[in-house]
Amino acid sequence: MDKTKTLESIQNARRAHEAQMSKIKAAINGDKVENPTAVAKTKCTFGKWLYNDENRLRDILGSLFYDNMEVLHAKWHTEYFKLFEIFFKEEKKGFFSKILGSSKVSEMELDKAKLYYSELEETTKELLKALGSSERRIGALPESKFY
Repeated sequence: MDKTKTLESIQNARRAHEAQMSKIKAAINGDKVENPTAVAKTKCTFGKWLYNDENRLRDILGSLFYDNMEVLHAKWHTEYFKLFEIFFKEEKKGFFSKILGSSKVSEMELDKAKLYYSELEETTKELLKALGSSERRIGALPESKFY
């Protein structure tokens, strides 16, 4: 991948991650969310980009930058799992909830979700900051590093 495509892939990864956060925020606001973000860190759009060997990200960024992003991404998924359990986990519904259509999140669960979301936002800020640093690093590298 050349320098321009590598920079574009970072910008796409940023947008994918921001879209994941939007889905979670929508769920907290009571909106129905189709296709929630995958729980596994290698299955989400951002993870597929980060762990794609063809990107050669570790080689291009260096271990320090890459490992930092990987740690933050794993932390994000650990925190996200708590929210996934509240909003997206498929549970067997009881007889009355099937009849009444009750699959709403309780007030207590919603309060927990808001707390979890604020923690997730902090990790997201760190992850996006790492992406920004990586983008600047790639921008400063010579074109020859990409072939």
